[in-house]
Amino acid sequence: MTYLMSVTFSEILTTVSNWLVTEGLKIVIALIVFFIYCAIVKSICKKINKRLEKKHVDETLRKVSIPWLRRILVFIGFACVLAYLGIETSSIAAAITSVGLTIGLALQGSLSNFAGGVIIIIMRPYKIGDYIECDGNSGTVEDIKLFYTYLRTSDNKVIVIPNGVAGNSTVTNYSVKDTRRNDLVFSISYDCDFEKAKELIKECIDKNELILKDPAPFINIKAHSANSIDILARYYTKSDDYWTAHWYMLEAVKKTFDENGICIPYPQLDVHVKNDVKVEETKETTDKE
Repeated sequence: MTYLMSVTFSEILTTVSNWLVTEGLKIVIALIVFFIYCAIVKSICKKINKRLEKKHVDETLRKVSIPWLRRILVFIGFACVLAYLGIETSSIAAAITSVGLTIGLALQGSLSNFAGGVIIIIMRPYKIGDYIECDGNSGTVEDIKLFYTYLRTSDNKVIVIPNGVAGNSTVTNYSVKDTRRNDLVFSISYDCDFEKAKELIKECIDKNELILKDPAPFINIKAHSANSIDILARYYTKSDDYWTAHWYMLEAVKKTFDENGICIPYPQLDVHVKNDVKVEETKETTDKE
């Protein structure tokens, strides 16, 4: 019995040794080559990204294409490793295809997002860094993936919009043009001089270097409201200076109006009360007399 056990152990040890020398060594070599290949692919993708950046290729295109190029090259290397180890890749490809079909049927919404991502990359309704409004959300485009678009809001929140929604809804892009128009309405009392108010608004505009002189600003009465005269101030700025000029105008016009006695009215309501009871009592007294 001891002899049989010793023989069995010797056979196992021999088998393991032979496997390590042949198949085991082959696996180790394949893994080493694969890791070296992945490092080379990573380095190549970094160099391609830097070269595209130097040539001022669009950031959106770079951030989407380079990661996918890396994934494709790694997958090709992995397939080569399997072939080197003698594993039949055709059966694996068939299994991946069937699994992909099953996943595709289960995730039709995700496929819609994928199609939307492709449309966004090709048609370019917006790019990374643009300030957009989409599906009731607004913010700066921080990243564009194949399935989702990431917006950063002014209060530093991140909104994730499915590309299927972005590709099939109205998108307002505030950054595509170099200049942007702002329309501000200032209300003054009917008792105030509206011509003077217009001059004061123009002075505030002229003092701000961020407001463009061409096209020329437009200032005029917009409406005669119930409690005020509404004056429209329309001007253009660089897109990046829009909000800075906006906040400046609101503050500067208020201060200037206060310094020059231009009143911004509150809503008013005139109420007339008739004392009908007193009138009737007076008539009755007269009749008795």
